[in-house]
Formats: sequence, structure tokens, C-alpha cells
Amino acid sequence: MSLVNEADRQKIADAIRAAEARTSGEVVAVIAPESATYLSVPALVAALVALLVPWPFIHFTWFTVQWIYVMQLLVFLALLAMLMPRPIRYRIVPKSIQRKRAHGRALEQFLVHELDSSVGRSGVLVYVSVAERYAEIIADQGLHGKVSAAEWQLIVDEMTALIGREKPGDAIAGAVTRVGAIMATHFPPTGNDVRRLPDHLIVLD
Repeated sequence: MSLVNEADRQKIADAIRAAEARTSGEVVAVIAPESATYLSVPALVAALVALLVPWPFIHFTWFTVQWIYVMQLLVFLALLAMLMPRPIRYRIVPKSIQRKRAHGRALEQFLVHELDSSVGRSGVLVYVSVAERYAEIIADQGLHGKVSAAEWQLIVDEMTALIGREKPGDAIAGAVTRVGAIMATHFPPTGNDVRRLPDHLIVLD
């Protein structure tokens, strides 16, 4: 599930380099095709429905236990096959669970890229998860108290609006630019800043 093309990647990489030229902090942009597979959800739904199958046959028919078991198994397999395709799978997963999984994956990426050990604790992650239609900005402790959650959320809202208009490159590059401007205010460059993290868009498998 691809969201960006090569031109978009270059645009975002340029935005990251320009943003980091104005600050001692580091910004990382990550796109995940999905934050979780949710493969257990179709199996759970199919199993719950299949568990209900025997009751009407037990009470209202003379079917043997063997036939009832076969019907139960067929219902389970049929529902599993129907619910397993990705578009359907994501429709049956509650949005609250999708947001929770996406947020967890964003936190994981924040730690994987060691943004929590940047100079002045000033690292920022811009995270987009395509399947969940989720975006988030995570800033390290050095920016807490300096930048409100509402400021970060405004950037996220503008980014997701542009993505919805099928302009993902502009959306993420713009978000990175705005994040860089905020970081520059609180963590200007020192002249000897060392960049440890990639200055290109990271697209997860």
C-alpha cells in the first residue's frame, strides 16, 4: 500500500534537510502501510458466530452431532474467508483499536530511531499510518512545556487534510517544515550539530 512516489520522497527529504539546517534538533518522517495486520480479528468474529451455529439445530432439528459440527466448521471457514481481505478486515476493526495500535507503532518508531536521545531531548517524529488513516507528531521531553499539544495537532490536521486531497508529498513536507520552524525557535543550531538520523522519508515494510 503505497502513499508516496519518488517525487514525493524527494520533496520530503528536501524539507527534512531544510528543517534540520535551522535547528540543533532532529526530525524523522515515517510512513507505515499499516500499523498492525489485525489478522486475529476475522478469526475471532468467525469463531464467535460459529459458536452460535449449533444452538438452533440442537433445539429445533434432529440433525446428528456430526452434521452440526460440519456446519459449524463450514460457517467458520466461510466467514473467515469473507472477512480476511484487507478492505473488509479494516472495516470490522473498531476505530479505537486502530488508533491505539497506530499510536503504539508511532511510539515504537520514536524509540527505534532513538529520538529520545537527541541533543537537548529535542527530537520529533512525524508518523503516518496509511491503512488506519492515522497521523501523529511525537516530540521529546525538551519540547514539552514549550509547545502545546494543540499546536502539534493543528499541524497533523492540516497534514491529513492534504493527504485526503491526494497530496501526500506536500502534506508531509509541509508538516516537516512547520515542525522545523517550531524546533528552530526553541533549539536553534549550535554550529557543531551532529546528525545521527536519516534525512529522508522512512517507509516501513
